[in-house]
Amino acid sequence: MDRIHSPEDLRSLTPEELRRLSVEIRTLIIRTVSENGGHLASNLGAVELTIALHYVFPSLNDRIVWDVGHQSYTHKILTGRSDRIGTIRTQGGLSGFPNREESPYDPFTVGHASTSISMALGLAEAKRLAGEPGNVVAVIGDGALTGGLAYEGLNNAGRFPGNFMVVLNDNTMSISRNVGSMAGYLATIRTKPGYLRAKSRVERVLDHIPGIGPRIHHGVSRMKSAVKRLLYRSTLFEDMGFRYYGPFDGHNIDKLIEVFEHTREIQHPMLIHVITDKGKGYSFAEQDPGAFHGVSPFDVATGETPVSGDNFSSVFGNLLCELAEKDEHICAVTAAMELGTGLSGFASRFPSRFFDVGIAEEHAVAFCGGLAAGGQLPVFAVYSTFLQRAYDQIVHDASLQNVHLVLAVDRAGIVGEDGETHQGVFDTAFLEAIPNVTVFSPSYYDDLRLDLKKALYECSGVAVVRYPRGRQLFRPHDYWPGRLFYTAAEAADPSQIILVSYGRLFAFTYEACDALRASGFDISCMRLDPILPLSAEVVKRIALSAEIFFFEEGMEAGGVGEHLNLLLSRAGWNGAFHLKGICGFVKHAPMEKTLAGLGLDGRAMADFVRSECRTCQRKEG
Repeated sequence: MDRIHSPEDLRSLTPEELRRLSVEIRTLIIRTVSENGGHLASNLGAVELTIALHYVFPSLNDRIVWDVGHQSYTHKILTGRSDRIGTIRTQGGLSGFPNREESPYDPFTVGHASTSISMALGLAEAKRLAGEPGNVVAVIGDGALTGGLAYEGLNNAGRFPGNFMVVLNDNTMSISRNVGSMAGYLATIRTKPGYLRAKSRVERVLDHIPGIGPRIHHGVSRMKSAVKRLLYRSTLFEDMGFRYYGPFDGHNIDKLIEVFEHTREIQHPMLIHVITDKGKGYSFAEQDPGAFHGVSPFDVATGETPVSGDNFSSVFGNLLCELAEKDEHICAVTAAMELGTGLSGFASRFPSRFFDVGIAEEHAVAFCGGLAAGGQLPVFAVYSTFLQRAYDQIVHDASLQNVHLVLAVDRAGIVGEDGETHQGVFDTAFLEAIPNVTVFSPSYYDDLRLDLKKALYECSGVAVVRYPRGRQLFRPHDYWPGRLFYTAAEAADPSQIILVSYGRLFAFTYEACDALRASGFDISCMRLDPILPLSAEVVKRIALSAEIFFFEEGMEAGGVGEHLNLLLSRAGWNGAFHLKGICGFVKHAPMEKTLAGLGLDGRAMADFVRSECRTCQRKEG
């Protein structure tokens, strides 16, 4: 591996050295993920495939577009970043996904599924229009083919007038059946240049035979298609305009290199189907690839991670099971995230009411709309970053229909090491604009339990319960579930200054309020829950203070703070309003460091108040 500084260096290695390289890379990936956390099983399964792709397509004129990108660690190692791979997912280190800012070998910053074919097609068309050399390859997993965007891309890419390659990395779902040596032989020989040249010559000769030639050509084509349907059952891709080749062993570097070298000159859209094993090379990940998909730091010898106890996802999942035991109308829906959203218990206890729809968030929301219209009580558990994909369905297929469903929005706010593509900082802003939506944002587990029950049984329309990744933060001694106002805000004589926040940030707001009060500030704090809609009574109570500091673990533009400021203005309040939220994409780093860097932990909040407080400045003057 020390000899590889760019993909061009791969061509100096012998076949045996390439195989040794794959072993070295796996060892490095296992060690790195065991220390930093990250995506393990998917990366271990794509090592040989990545080596073969970069061996055949080593130039920056060639573009490899990774779908999701959670299998890109080998790609990073081969493209000049091996000396920094130990920094992956750490603050200031490499991203856990392809990132345009890191390397010219990363054409896109990615993290969501089903996007590669559409983006790669755009690159290919841009190359064609500019007359630039080079191939474009989209690498997509079989799981991403459950997303509708993949088929929109395939539908259009099948008309591309040149070489365009989609590599299907199939590691779970058998899309095209391997029926033995004959299928493998035919798949291989169809990629040989000699076969392709001979096929083209025969077609030209037949087309020029007067009368019967075109009919013979048509008959041979029909017979070939029938044989292919019998052997491959792959008409879906070919009906979309692709030539299908495969399946091939995705861990046989020699065979993969041969296939890619033979197909890179074919001037036609192609789908290359490879079979890989998630977690290959690490027994614990091979036995349970789901558990080793995205992992925290672990012990390589045992595969075990430290026990962390309850978190918001597990509390949600346990409560939903308790409620479903009593209410047979409750259904749980996930988009291929059963483990991550805490729904494994529900899936095992209530299988007839559990629906994993695959990576298809748009479908999930519309499907929930149908369940609700049919009298069921659906709960869609989804990460905040992935709910973005279903915005139109929330508007059109849920809110407009005024059907009652619950969105359990996990990973709301800062998620930490997964970075820009996964931070859950947009949901409050985009939900604010939709009618018939109620949004709860619990600060603690007890709030989550209370809010979920309210969402299910006290709300109409779309009810949202959004909660952060991980465990709850410290609770004030005077906290109780549902309490909104703290200290002087509850007294007849309100404080001059009030700090307002919601969700996880309330713990830091309370901490900042305590520190400022100890410094002599006339100050109180409040947490909002629900955050949409804001009641007239809540707005009235906040307006009793002369100066408001609003802290938000979400986007400032269009967020809860802006909405509150508008309501205060309409009510005639003319005090000072200060807003501290998020104003752009947030890079990867541990959650605590990220919040501190954004000015959203207790110390930073107190410093912000001291620097911006107008009431205090007037008193001092």
